[in-house]
Amino acid sequence: MRKQKNELNHAGYKRTAGDRIFENLNALFFVLFMLLCLFPFYYLLINTISDNDLVARGSINFWPVGLTISNYIALKNVADLGVAFLVTLGRTVIGTITMVAVSAFAGYLVTKQEMWNRKFFYRMLVITMYFNAGLIPMYLNIKMLGLTDTFWVYIIPALVMPFNIILVKTYIESIPPDLEESALIDGAGYLKIFTSIIVPLSMPILATIAIFGAVGHWNAFIDSLIYNQTAIQLHTLQHVLYTYLNKTSNLAAMMNSGADAAAAAQAAQAALNNKVIKYTISMVTILPILMVYPFMTRYFQKGIMLGAVKG
Repeated sequence: MRKQKNELNHAGYKRTAGDRIFENLNALFFVLFMLLCLFPFYYLLINTISDNDLVARGSINFWPVGLTISNYIALKNVADLGVAFLVTLGRTVIGTITMVAVSAFAGYLVTKQEMWNRKFFYRMLVITMYFNAGLIPMYLNIKMLGLTDTFWVYIIPALVMPFNIILVKTYIESIPPDLEESALIDGAGYLKIFTSIIVPLSMPILATIAIFGAVGHWNAFIDSLIYNQTAIQLHTLQHVLYTYLNKTSNLAAMMNSGADAAAAAQAAQAALNNKVIKYTISMVTILPILMVYPFMTRYFQKGIMLGAVKG
């Protein structure tokens, strides 16, 4: 009898053998898909803790061989890596917090019908998602503002993100207006309503855009490459990794250009070291995001669904 009840769902539908087969195949598919997504990270990990000679020959594919952590210890000798880590960490924390604050307040602002020229400013905000002046005008603008070779070039241009503001606006419009009206009757102003009612109720969507902002800041390197060319102390982790990738490519080109045996051997050893360092830095770079993202997933799923219900 109990087994029969378990075969029925809430609608009284009896699960058939075909249903169970489909569910098992569906679960198997998603397990395989999960393993497929995790394998690149696993591949990076096993190549960073394996014997370097085997890594250079491409012999490490499914499990580590010759376990060692010397590659991670050797990172302390990479120039400017520690500074780059602190710069990236700082821009991620400060940039994410300020972007979320601006997106939350701007999203709340454009929901107010009494805002002067509300539709015009909101449409101008949306237009910037599809049209921009281009890289050269952007660089000239940043330079005239005096932001080149400064830390704030990572923060100020990323304060206003139209897509995030639209998500916040849509989410706030789904909050029952009675809550705000009752607060207005009690004498609360817009700022009090925003901080005491809107922000606490909007945590799912704010957490969602925080994920967007944190991942974007942590992985960014184009702004470091273009705007902070001479400020080496402000280069990000991704910029440092990009530099090492270029160095490896240049050394490989030297080996293929017919250099003498000694130079070729030196280049080969340097290329090997840079390949291992490339793997190791890649692992160190993605590890913080991999550690934080699972804890934000539930907010992300709820926020992105509710924020996309209305246009």
